[in-house]
Amino acid sequence: MRESNSKILNIQTPEAMRQLGMDIGTALLATTDKPQCVQLEGELGAGKTTLVAGIVAAFGVKGPVRSPTYTLVEPYELDGRFLYHMDLYRLTDPDEIEPLGVRELLVPGAVLLIEWPQRARGRLPPADLSIAIEYEDPPGEGRRVQLTCTSQVAAEALARMLR
Repeated sequence: MRESNSKILNIQTPEAMRQLGMDIGTALLATTDKPQCVQLEGELGAGKTTLVAGIVAAFGVKGPVRSPTYTLVEPYELDGRFLYHMDLYRLTDPDEIEPLGVRELLVPGAVLLIEWPQRARGRLPPADLSIAIEYEDPPGEGRRVQLTCTSQVAAEALARMLR
């Protein structure tokens, strides 16, 4: 995948971040047969979990979504589709990821959402979609969100989302 499969968006509110997540989730759902790994990077409070909440809502999950900071993995299942939300913030060593069996979670149709993937660098499956969230400059509520596709599956999902 070339860097041309990258899109930068300016998101001004938490509601718009959640809507972006719903759009991403809807696009991911349209791909039913391949597992997908989505990695989210950004500072504390940048909006990673808000974005994930939108993705989870697109999968039909009702209720609040909290980052699994202490449990590390929060599984969701809907109509035979699996979505796993991981928060690796508390990892202190990349080897701590091994007992979680991350690679075994990537069954056909599954989506793995990973916050703080840099904490397990080198131990995770390659990202299909990388999402980097940064605070706007000057500081305010706005965020700069860069979506980068590194697989054909993600590029197709992003193309569907941007139609």
